[in-house]
Amino acid sequence: MKIAIGSIMHESNSFNAEPTTLSDFRMREGDWATGNSEVAGFIEEGERRGFDLIPTIYAAAVPKGPVTADAFEELTARLIRPMREPKALDGILLALHGAMFTDEFPQADEEIVRRVRAAMGPDIPLVVTHDFHANISPALVELTDVLITYQQNPHIDTKQRGVLAASILSRMLAGEVRPRQALVKPPVLWNIVHQNTSQEPLRSITAASIELERQPGILAASVACGYQYGDVPYVGPSVIVVADRDEALALREAQRLSDMMWEKRGEIRLDLPDAASAVAAAIRSERFPVALFDVGDNVGGGSAADETALLAELLRQQAKGWLVVLNDPAAVASAKSAGIGGPFDMAVGGRSLSSVTKPVRVKGTVRSLHQGRFIETGVRHGGHRYWDMGHCAVIEEEGSARDDLNLLLVTSEPTSPFSLHQLIVCGIYPERQKILTVKGTVAPRAAYEPIAAKIQLVDTPGATAVNPARFVFHRARPGIYGLNA
Repeated sequence: MKIAIGSIMHESNSFNAEPTTLSDFRMREGDWATGNSEVAGFIEEGERRGFDLIPTIYAAAVPKGPVTADAFEELTARLIRPMREPKALDGILLALHGAMFTDEFPQADEEIVRRVRAAMGPDIPLVVTHDFHANISPALVELTDVLITYQQNPHIDTKQRGVLAASILSRMLAGEVRPRQALVKPPVLWNIVHQNTSQEPLRSITAASIELERQPGILAASVACGYQYGDVPYVGPSVIVVADRDEALALREAQRLSDMMWEKRGEIRLDLPDAASAVAAAIRSERFPVALFDVGDNVGGGSAADETALLAELLRQQAKGWLVVLNDPAAVASAKSAGIGGPFDMAVGGRSLSSVTKPVRVKGTVRSLHQGRFIETGVRHGGHRYWDMGHCAVIEEEGSARDDLNLLLVTSEPTSPFSLHQLIVCGIYPERQKILTVKGTVAPRAAYEPIAAKIQLVDTPGATAVNPARFVFHRARPGIYGLNA
């Protein structure tokens, strides 16, 4: 059986003014089976099932602003072109994010699937996986035979979901199952600070979806919380249930899970400290390290990783033993020019188009310089193994004490803090610091929970600020609780 596989992944923050261009996308070449991604799951299960796998494109970019029109057109063309070449293609497996945005196609993943259908016909079996943060439209569900999202956040089940997708496709081709799926969208904005599937109010809903997949007649059950930084018509949570031959069963179970989300709407209120309060509390802590999650500058949500609210407070309050990571290529260049042991004195951060904070002056010494590449061997958010921050520099701030180092890690590329190896590869031992700042919300927990005495989410400004009132939504459908109702 000839099965085309491909992936285009981008989480596009429509409130970030910095566009995502074709050059931002990294095209994976060679061995697609490495790591724990859903594509690795496609391949593992596909090979076990005897698929003749036909690779198309495997492209991903760090979350940022809208994808440019030329990038979208080129990526989509590269995806579809190889599908036309083999004769008698039997099926298609696609890994798409579900929150890609372009100015012309706000629900861009839907448009990708529409073009695949137009090119390959309405009858070819098409199974698609989506990220947990997908904003799913009814049209996309209609265009696919099966749609599966990650069940867990942090995303540690990506490979398993890819395996499930390939397994269902194989059973479809063998005539064992005839999938029927239903989508229900509860009219609520499920705020990102409450999207940890291992904690309530979401844990019991996630457990219900996992249990549902064990029931007879159910092929897949997905609860996606959505991506609140996408100004799109179908922003917000989605429940998709896939049943064998029974659309009524799929709809009934999807509605049940959706009702569970709606009933918990009172438990997803915002109550987070601001930067000043969070830093003050961290300084007073009796147990360390305290990890302050810089929610407004969440790299995985599409921010630029250069907001300075927490850095400014750490300096103002004269905190000891802190670590801050900022994306600032100019600061890296300055450190390289000074050399290891050389002086560093410049304003850092706050330079990107989406930044709402100002650069902050840091004086100190260049402690080390690094290539910025690292490997994460464990199962972490998204399942990827190889990472590249670009050239990096570690600055030891002049207020440091020998046993309480104040460290600034500046990078050339914004990098999601999914892995402690981001720090370790630069000679930083996070468990020795008193205060860690982490530019994320939920995804970094798998890395930081084992070493942090406390994790505190902080209501900081930026392109991923948690309060939706900071943004103006033009396209979102009316009546969404927590957004416009």
